Amino acid sequence: MIFYKTEAEIAIMQRNARLVSQGLAEVAAMLKPGLTTLEIDKFCADYVKKQGGIATFLNFHGYPFSICASVNDVVVHGFPNDTPLKDGDIVSIDLGITKDGYVGEHAYTFILGNAAPEVIELVKVTKESLYKGIEKAIAGNRIGDVAWAIQEHTEKKHGYGVVRELVGHGLGKTMHEDPQVPNYGKRGTGTMLKENITLAIEPMINLGKKDVYTEDDGWTIRTKDGKPSVHFEHNVCVKKGKALILSDYSVIEAAERANPELTK
Repeated sequence: MIFYKTEAEIAIMQRNARLVSQGLAEVAAMLKPGLTTLEIDKFCADYVKKQGGIATFLNFHGYPFSICASVNDVVVHGFPNDTPLKDGDIVSIDLGITKDGYVGEHAYTFILGNAAPEVIELVKVTKESLYKGIEKAIAGNRIGDVAWAIQEHTEKKHGYGVVRELVGHGLGKTMHEDPQVPNYGKRGTGTMLKENITLAIEPMINLGKKDVYTEDDGWTIRTKDGKPSVHFEHNVCVKKGKALILSDYSVIEAAERANPELTK
């Protein structure tokens, strides 16, 4: 069932999404080789408490952390751990905050130091595809239009692997609402988009093939060929003519530019 939000509900969701964005900006400022993803998890857990919110991921179907930290060939749902990050790593940090009954949650992939050129390009193209999908998230279009825009830019144009097993989703009082938002599909197909549907659009794109597998922990999803994967995610509200992006990458990008340990 799809839930259409009121303007008051959208305002709460935008505030929560921007709290997540600010948290990810603070992560961007602290990232460096030698830092562990467990340290990032602790920082984010403290950050969420200071905002008066609840860490959305913690205890979600038994998930044991406040963030997902997916490094290199981990696609999504990576467990934070005590392995130090190193020069050349890419790491997706996915953070969620629930406050006043609504969820904000999104992700950003960071590049530490001197990554391989093909990895830097994968990050760039995946981020571009997110915005191409958002451009199609307008009233009167269909989910397939969003999905096709992402697939066309990543798979058709650049030859990357678009993960099939994982998709974006509706967002609201819970983290996963209808409709599902795949990153592959055909134009003009799927659910009709109407004003005030709120979505999490999140391309998950592999440098190599699309195939993935789940580790024994039941959560961590890796590429089968061991090649890197990139994940970006925005919270979006469907509107006429142009989607309203609820989250805010500008604060993350500013912190990224200011940190000499990160590739811009």
